[in-house]
Amino acid sequence: MPIQQSDVLYTAVATAENGRDGRVATDDGRLDIVVNPPQAMGGSGAGTNPEQLFAAGYSACFQGALGVVAREVGADLTGATVTAKVGLGKNGDGFGIIVEISADIPKVDRGAALSLVEKAHEVCPYSKATRGNIIVTLV
Repeated sequence: MPIQQSDVLYTAVATAENGRDGRVATDDGRLDIVVNPPQAMGGSGAGTNPEQLFAAGYSACFQGALGVVAREVGADLTGATVTAKVGLGKNGDGFGIIVEISADIPKVDRGAALSLVEKAHEVCPYSKATRGNIIVTLV
């Protein structure tokens, strides 16, 4: 069920100038970066790109969700990392993305780690936002 405006605890605000070949900044000034298309898409690759930003946000959010579910079962996440790979490709007359999420949880056996990752995928806000819209693979 979607949250309502009255449920919002925090709102991030970012403004882009010149789309994929320009600049993106947050209203609080904490993020102010140059964005450029990657070289694989004919760009200079000099700055970052929206897919990298999405991967960074998704991996951080997912690790937060992993922490929530790990605390519920007393799992040790010491040294754990989450990696998000965001692919961009043609999709009909436009473009689409695909995501692969992997977690390295060294203090938890592989079966239990996979269970934690699957549970985190159920509660992560990025996973909820993308569910049914793009392919997200958990590895």
